[in-house]
Amino acid sequence: MPYKNPILPGFHPDPSICRVGEDYYLVNSTFEFWPGIPIYHSKNLVDWKLIGHVLTRSSQLSLSGVASSGGVWAPTIRHHEGKFYVIVNALCYYQPGSWKTSRTFYCSTSDINSYGSWSEPIYVNQKGIDPSLLFHDGKVYVTSQGVNNDKDIFWGIYQSEIDIETGRHLTERKQLWKGHTYRGTSLERPEGPHLYYIDDWYYLLLAEGGTEERHMVTCARSKEPYGPWEACPGNPLVHHYPQSVEEQPIRCTGHGDLFQDHLGDWWIVFLGTRRYPDTYDHLGRETFLAPVEWQDGWPVINKGNPVSLKMDVHRSLKQDGAKRDLGFEDNFDHEELDKSFNFVRNPYPDTYSLTERPGWLRLNTSHISLGQTDSPSWVGRRQQSFRGEFRTLMDFKPKMREQEAGLTLHANDYVHAEVAITFTKEHGRSVFSRVWRSDLDDLDELNIDKKREILTYEALNDDEPVELFIKAEPTTYSFGYKNSKSGECKVLGTMSTKWFKRTQPLRLHFTGVYAAMYCTDNGYSTLGHADFDYFKVTAEED
Repeated sequence: MPYKNPILPGFHPDPSICRVGEDYYLVNSTFEFWPGIPIYHSKNLVDWKLIGHVLTRSSQLSLSGVASSGGVWAPTIRHHEGKFYVIVNALCYYQPGSWKTSRTFYCSTSDINSYGSWSEPIYVNQKGIDPSLLFHDGKVYVTSQGVNNDKDIFWGIYQSEIDIETGRHLTERKQLWKGHTYRGTSLERPEGPHLYYIDDWYYLLLAEGGTEERHMVTCARSKEPYGPWEACPGNPLVHHYPQSVEEQPIRCTGHGDLFQDHLGDWWIVFLGTRRYPDTYDHLGRETFLAPVEWQDGWPVINKGNPVSLKMDVHRSLKQDGAKRDLGFEDNFDHEELDKSFNFVRNPYPDTYSLTERPGWLRLNTSHISLGQTDSPSWVGRRQQSFRGEFRTLMDFKPKMREQEAGLTLHANDYVHAEVAITFTKEHGRSVFSRVWRSDLDDLDELNIDKKREILTYEALNDDEPVELFIKAEPTTYSFGYKNSKSGECKVLGTMSTKWFKRTQPLRLHFTGVYAAMYCTDNGYSTLGHADFDYFKVTAEED
């Protein structure tokens, strides 16, 4: 039966998966967003349900001061003797070209379906990123990309054995692999290691070539857990470069995790981005699925062919067959936010309330403005489709020009755009769009200090709630509002999605676009709030 890729659209990078009986559990990186590490459940590998998060308490992890694309990197999920384990690396600080203190830790639970059931962290003194666990023959191996000191990154794969109860090292850390040579060139940054024991062989699955167009999945094997290693003659196993966008819209493929389903078939989940002609990868890195066969003791992905958006794979696992619905609506009638909502970093306790005005989400005015390396009064959800719309009905009565609230599109601290309400002396209560210019000839030449914007204000002339919307197309975003009296929907501004591409000129970012509700006074510490009656997402499947 055919299925569609990606199986988890929108910002879902670095997938890791494990199976327990006929149940499948998958986790992803979350970087600076909170709660950390979503857990998805499936019975058929195609239809996934978000059942919770691993990191739900600040006692497990604080993201205070973590720069965009820092935070939670590349978790691995494994199951052993009735317990689930997720091991991960968290960077306390990150900027492109430099990183500072990182910590490897794991959390565990015996009840993966219970919210907040994951343990406090157990730390492993193994520097580096992308850690993985292998339970085999009474031993527990931690495999990760290694760092040779606090300043310099040594792009190799390292491994040690630990006591799973305490995280204490039982062996010294040893280097396993420096990476492969592809087409006569040494690949850069071997990372994302996953170690498996299959049919008397240890297999080491890696991501190499960096996180952009040259990203790929490679493999090596050994009879011993520390080598020597033999490179797979079919490397790279997954590689979608340098085909044109017209030939292959799936790009930047890497960071895979192998697994066997309950019927004995093998699969791989991996990350990638989607691009079409004249569009960009602004949705972020997503989770893809492909079948695996074994030939001469080596894994072969999708019969050696590039992975497609529509996979013609016949298998006996049952799928519901319905068209995937990426739409969403929350009327805030419950005591807790829907699990699919996120914050930027750990939220402050007084940020939001679902009880102060029942049936509405209240966001209290925060002195933290959009773009600060902090946690603003902000509640958002991933954009999962290139085409769709975000709408909210907001009740907000600002008293000064510094106060604003509305909808924002958020890529990171440096790139965002809004349709919102504020107060001006000229117009009184006003709706405005803050839209980055889309008519620049070459955004790659743009400097962060030279960014330009258009501010469009329009007086509202009443205090009634206002419906705000952001309409998404593959190449443009439109920002507008619905007039409470005439019912007319008016677009205030548009911008190119080019500004939100992952390699946009301000920063390389590892995340994807969010649409969020927010409320701020831009540093003035005033008292105020904005109430949101609903948050609706309509989406056309791509």
